[in-house]
Amino acid sequence: MSALAQSEVSNRLLRALSPQVFERLRPHLQTVDLPVRHVLVEVDTPSTHVWFIEHGLASTVAHNDDTQNIEVGHVGPEGMVGIHVLMKTETSPNRTFMQVGGAGISVPVEHFDHVIEHEASGRHLLLRYVHTQQLQLSHTALANGRYKMHERLARWLLMCHDRIDGDHLPLTHDFLSIMLGVRRSGVTNELHVLEGIHAIRATRGDVHILDRAKLLEIAGASYGRPEREYHRLISSQSDTLNHTA
Repeated sequence: MSALAQSEVSNRLLRALSPQVFERLRPHLQTVDLPVRHVLVEVDTPSTHVWFIEHGLASTVAHNDDTQNIEVGHVGPEGMVGIHVLMKTETSPNRTFMQVGGAGISVPVEHFDHVIEHEASGRHLLLRYVHTQQLQLSHTALANGRYKMHERLARWLLMCHDRIDGDHLPLTHDFLSIMLGVRRSGVTNELHVLEGIHAIRATRGDVHILDRAKLLEIAGASYGRPEREYHRLISSQSDTLNHTA
């Protein structure tokens, strides 16, 4: 990895760092395969690394003592896993794992902390990313409280589409039910509705996006504000999200 140029990485945060900050991080960067279900952050366990996703999709899930869980965010090549480390917190009560397998770049926490502590421009960029994550979470709460199921499903599919290469999303109905906090049967019914208008084609373990414009129309205002904020603060310094309109 030490010979890899900044322009050769796919992760948009790494690409948006100043060359000086990237060079300081580069000796500590390690490329890693990230298979499906690989755990990046375990509940209440000190993190040894932070992760920059190159390809694939990581899912962050909140749990409680009643064994209830719901997805509260996901990360692809636009972001990093381990933002609690940026906030000077060793552990997180949330679990983050790879929902769609891929690859990434890991950085040991001790080296990451040292570089970010001494490089204000890199710290400021990553804190702006934390801001976009918080905004995404707040809009998830807004969508859950004020939007109907088919609108919420369209929003989540658009968010996944933003982060996964191509139009095939390897998402199971079980995962979609965790994403939306509903029964699996409810997800299946809503997928049938989206299939009926030819926005998607759903098979076992795969959702094929046929017409993104229709998903945008259905999602309406539930989608877009956090994506525009990310573009304003981060993508404008590197690359835009793969599909964001």
